[in-house]
Amino acid sequence: MSMSSPRTLALAVCLALSAAAGGAQAQTVGYNIRTGDIWVDNRLGEINDYGNRYRDPFINELSNNYGAPRQYINELLTVRHWAPADVYYACAIAHSLNRPCSEIVSEYDRNPGQGWGVMAKRLGIKPGSKAFHDFKRGTVSTYDRWGYPVVMDRDVHVDWSKHGPGHGKSKGDTDGKSHAKSHAKSHAKSVGKSHGKSHGESKGKNKHEHKNK
Repeated sequence: MSMSSPRTLALAVCLALSAAAGGAQAQTVGYNIRTGDIWVDNRLGEINDYGNRYRDPFINELSNNYGAPRQYINELLTVRHWAPADVYYACAIAHSLNRPCSEIVSEYDRNPGQGWGVMAKRLGIKPGSKAFHDFKRGTVSTYDRWGYPVVMDRDVHVDWSKHGPGHGKSKGDTDGKSHAKSHAKSHAKSVGKSHGKSHGESKGKNKHEHKNK
């Protein structure tokens, strides 16, 4: 009995460590941000931060522009404890496929360990495809509505703690308006100069014709 006791204890310790490792893996396997596109991966990380910081505007975006029922979004976030980026990706994919968000969620639930990248490809949304391009354009529109314009596939890092609701106009928004204002001013100046030149030439021509008469 005394011989088998240490072995039994060692076996118990090994089983306990294995169970702990399995538990840790189970906690992290649900959220996989690797989509196969670095620009999308970065945006989803920022969207996750935005959703955690500004819950109501985040829910409004999905409900008003992606057709996801508000109650269902709340359930995913508060009852099922989904990360905001997961909720956004599921509903954005559903919108691009013209399917309910709940269908994409159910599809993900059946194979959670595969991650979003694998599942999106299985649904026909893979990097380079039209559906994936449409998803990226939708993300650009989301950022526009959140007050920070971004350009598709252009490297950028958005810190929502500085540019989210209540922080005034974002640098991207200010730069965009400044550019538009500068362009309009330049265009008006060019048109005015062209009009003045044309008017002067016309006046000179008329004067010359009158003198010849």
